[in-house]
Amino acid sequence: MRRFSFKRLASAGLFFAFACAAPAAAEPLAKDLFGAQRLPAATEPASYGFYSKGCFGGGMAIATDGPHWQAMRLSRNRRWGHPDMIRLLERFSREAAADGWPGLLVGDISQPRGGPMLSGHASHQIGLDADIWFTPMPDRRLSAEEREKVSAVSMIKEGSLYVDERRWTPAHEAVLRRAASYPQVERVLVHPGIKKKLCETVRGDRSWLRKVRPFWGHDYHFHIRISCPKGSPGCKGQEPAPRSEGCDKSLAWWFTEEPWRPATGPEKPKARDIMPLSALPAACRVVLNAPAPVSEAAVTLTGSGTAPVQAAAAPSLDQDADPASLLLSLQPAEIPLPSPRPYR
Repeated sequence: MRRFSFKRLASAGLFFAFACAAPAAAEPLAKDLFGAQRLPAATEPASYGFYSKGCFGGGMAIATDGPHWQAMRLSRNRRWGHPDMIRLLERFSREAAADGWPGLLVGDISQPRGGPMLSGHASHQIGLDADIWFTPMPDRRLSAEEREKVSAVSMIKEGSLYVDERRWTPAHEAVLRRAASYPQVERVLVHPGIKKKLCETVRGDRSWLRKVRPFWGHDYHFHIRISCPKGSPGCKGQEPAPRSEGCDKSLAWWFTEEPWRPATGPEKPKARDIMPLSALPAACRVVLNAPAPVSEAAVTLTGSGTAPVQAAAAPSLDQDADPASLLLSLQPAEIPLPSPRPYR
């Protein structure tokens, strides 16, 4: 008869305890899943979640070149947005050109299906944010290499918080005025020094200044943010901009030490870098698995201003619906191949 071994029992118990305590496979990061998408979701246009925590379906791209714009940093594949944003940029480029601006250099908008980006922005996740360079478009078409390497020019004097008068022109004021003029634009973010310059120099109608808000980092580009579009009940808007011009104590704060004081203690990880898929609205899981359009060209807005034709009978996504049932709403030919399971 085999002798009972307390040593063997203890070893087995130790192994069992270790196995139970072993962490489960980590949930995939949302930025990895959304950053891997090359084309948008072929669904009805809709934004889900908040500007810094969400996604969107039915996206469109702005063409790399238009009559009054050129898209920059093409390798990032961030020319995508909700159709309302893309159409607004096309209109903005035309009307800014009529005002005398040579043309827009368009920076980041969003990834094809939104979501957290692999690098850079915290926002730009639901297709309703866009960056426009303060550098006007040149009178020639930039090469693909130039679009990767050419740097935007800061409007702020080096080592200060104030506008560099050698670079600032009335045309810069005019292009910001035009951007803020559209009803759907909720905010235009700029460096505090640029806001101060506008407060000191704008004459006549100053009502548009309320939309121009100071924020860190926006010295070489300005950031346009539009409101939640129709057909997007799952989109969460932000508080409306204050009714005042913003040329008061709230602006003066930016010229104190406090906003620029270095943080103390260990640096916290950026939300973008640790956000799991489960942190996003449920509809974002369906956006990830939705079929792609037949081609990029089919969903790219060119200089004509004509919207590209999306696939017929594209399904809409209900924020609160079960993701599995949403996939069943697709036509058999549209059902995508499953992606790897997010959980193992």
